[in-house]
Amino acid sequence: MRLVIARCSVDYVGKLTAHLPMAPRLILIKADSSVSIHADDRAFKPLNWMNPPCKLREEEGTWTVTHGKTGEKLVLTMEEIIHDTSHELGVDPGLIKDGVEAHLQELLAEHITTLGAGWTLVRREYMTAIGPVDILCRDHTGASVAVELKRRAGIDAVEQLTRYLELMNRDPLLAPVGGVLAAQSIVPQAKTLAEDRGIRCVTLDYDELRGIERNDTLF
Repeated sequence: MRLVIARCSVDYVGKLTAHLPMAPRLILIKADSSVSIHADDRAFKPLNWMNPPCKLREEEGTWTVTHGKTGEKLVLTMEEIIHDTSHELGVDPGLIKDGVEAHLQELLAEHITTLGAGWTLVRREYMTAIGPVDILCRDHTGASVAVELKRRAGIDAVEQLTRYLELMNRDPLLAPVGGVLAAQSIVPQAKTLAEDRGIRCVTLDYDELRGIERNDTLF
């Protein structure tokens, strides 16, 4: 990962246009070629970003990030580079879930029809280039659905699932892929954002799912 702190302005050129005026900012350039621009706040979301596949071209005073498929661009006008370092992070082991969240995943995978009649499990921990999706399943029509599981889901969970869906929908063997955010509780802002992005929200009752498990084992 490369971390650059620079005084710069940023212009997005694509379907729409957006401008960030000149100011000190953090620029993250990751091994997957993604580029994101951050201010000193809003940990869950950068000010602007370009997802892979994209390419960075550095010229004197100007950096241009071009998306490999859409041709959209981020143009950074660099007034001053204050800090520029690179670090090898290696392969990330992924998020280690606590006992309840891990058990939720196990229970929901075993009883995937909790999400709808006729739904079937494809697999748990479906690996993508940016991390594992908790559950990949198919709905009653046979369409692929990615399920992200949380104990308490906030906006960051919606952003995480959005990134998974964007990547998975590029795979012609999976697309179109729908999304389900499943949690014991979902904050209102996250629910609003998810619905705006076409992601279905499901509130899970952990005790009820455990009850299903107990009934299955008793008989």
